[in-house]
Amino acid sequence: MSTQYPLQDVAEPNLVDDIFPYSIPPLIGFEAKWTEEIEGKQVTFDPAARAAADIHVTDTTFRDGQQARPPYTVEQQVKLYEMLSKLGGPNGVIRQTEFFLYTKNDREALDKCRELGLKFPEITGWIRAVKGDFRLVKEAGLKESGMLTSSSDYHIFHKQKQTRQQAMDQYLGVVDAALEANVRPRCHLEDVTRADWKGFVLPFVQKLSRLSEDLPDHLKVKIRLCDTMGFGLGYPNVPAPRSIAKLCWYMTEECGIPPERLEWHGHNDFHKVHINGVSAWLYGCNALNGTLFGYGERTGNPPLEGALMEFIALKGCLCGLETRMITEIARYMRSIRFPIPDNYPFVGKHFNTTRAGIHAGGLRRDERIYNIMDTTELLNRPPGVAITDKTGTDGIAVWVNEFLGTRGTPDEVKLTQIVQIQKWVMDQYNVHGRLTAISDEELEEQVRTHLPDLVTKYNAGR
Repeated sequence: MSTQYPLQDVAEPNLVDDIFPYSIPPLIGFEAKWTEEIEGKQVTFDPAARAAADIHVTDTTFRDGQQARPPYTVEQQVKLYEMLSKLGGPNGVIRQTEFFLYTKNDREALDKCRELGLKFPEITGWIRAVKGDFRLVKEAGLKESGMLTSSSDYHIFHKQKQTRQQAMDQYLGVVDAALEANVRPRCHLEDVTRADWKGFVLPFVQKLSRLSEDLPDHLKVKIRLCDTMGFGLGYPNVPAPRSIAKLCWYMTEECGIPPERLEWHGHNDFHKVHINGVSAWLYGCNALNGTLFGYGERTGNPPLEGALMEFIALKGCLCGLETRMITEIARYMRSIRFPIPDNYPFVGKHFNTTRAGIHAGGLRRDERIYNIMDTTELLNRPPGVAITDKTGTDGIAVWVNEFLGTRGTPDEVKLTQIVQIQKWVMDQYNVHGRLTAISDEELEEQVRTHLPDLVTKYNAGR
């Protein structure tokens, strides 16, 4: 028989607050390293050491994010760039962002953002790996630019109508042009998780590594691993190139590209975009590339705000991040008709709203029971309830106290004070056959009717 575990009856609850501090997202710790054999070598992966490294976020809201929507105006891009800078804080947790360079709108937005003089995120460009496009980088005066270096045979043979040698020669020609112009190349290995790993990717990256050997650090070639179709896997022991752990290992150990020159860019076709991005952090990429609210080509990219929450959980501190800006950015995005689902994490209208009566009861007793973290402090979004026939008196009490501002005060509304409001709610369903939630305006009217003294005292709803 397995080990027997006796009940430990205790006088005080164990709220596991070393892991769930509530003041920040739940912390992520690691109990052990793990080892695997790759290419006949024993390779040890140490996620804890990676979490302590200079992991950070890069942004592609103005590049990949614009491939999934009509173009942002210049003014909108400037506003969002400024908000991203405030969100990322003075330590550059959001280290870089990238812009298209093709239209007048693109170049004007880039120039106006640069005029703000903000250190972070650093502005970089994006082009195809053709010499004709590189003139745009030179004209913009950028220090770094991404360039599309498609790596799978789907792209090389079927899209570009080239041989592997022709593709490599073309890519290397643009890299040489960038280096001659004192611009750092960032090679985007498009569709890398579906590429011939040893037949094209490794020879190409090894060539880039040799090119970088005698260059100063600010010019050494960067590599962006692009999981273009979302085929990447964070599971241990799956083969390359789908294995994120092995992708990173081959880059660092077989190609000589250190973590500070590695970046992950994923897509969400199989609902793995966030966990795959974090896996890349833990296995060898310092940079995780994302977009605001995950909006990007097709199913989108790693959600930037989700990556920041994971960053806090790995680091155990805010590290200068201004997380309330996430809510401010969401408000601005809605104002320019950017769709955000009501249940979207951190920013959806109802992401921390409960409708279940038993949940509302727990929320009233201790909001930690049914709220993921201190959303009031971190996001300026207190937990709420939506009133239906399933909410119960506890839910109405939570709603009323939030509306009045009486939570935690001597005037905190008790269940006995809202009996008439609860009766009115249930009559809507039992007597009138209602099938929709009670609106805030309807609840406010009931509070004004049944608790007028408290409404006046706390100037509620003004």
